[in-house]
Amino acid sequence: MGEIENYESDAELALYREYREVVNLFRYVVETERRFYLANDVDVKVRASNGGDIFFEVTLTDAWVWDIFRSSRFIRSARIVSFKDVNVEELNKPDISKELNFEH
Repeated sequence: MGEIENYESDAELALYREYREVVNLFRYVVETERRFYLANDVDVKVRASNGGDIFFEVTLTDAWVWDIFRSSRFIRSARIVSFKDVNVEELNKPDISKELNFEH
């Protein structure tokens, strides 16, 4: 079991490092009950089934998915249906005027 645990730990660490490298490429963080995404365009629609159950239909464009088992985590688009909460947050981008140091 030690080899499997080491493999999973190494894969999780590599995934975290990849996340840190790509997070600044995206505008939004999207969390569902199953996954965590980064995306540049997010559309959330609240829907109701014929039985009256409420669900969320989320469309992501230009996204990255936190999934240790995917060979490619970058995705062009995704449609997610969730009967649980969906959290969408806009990432804070550094203020470019603070980063630039103009000397007059």
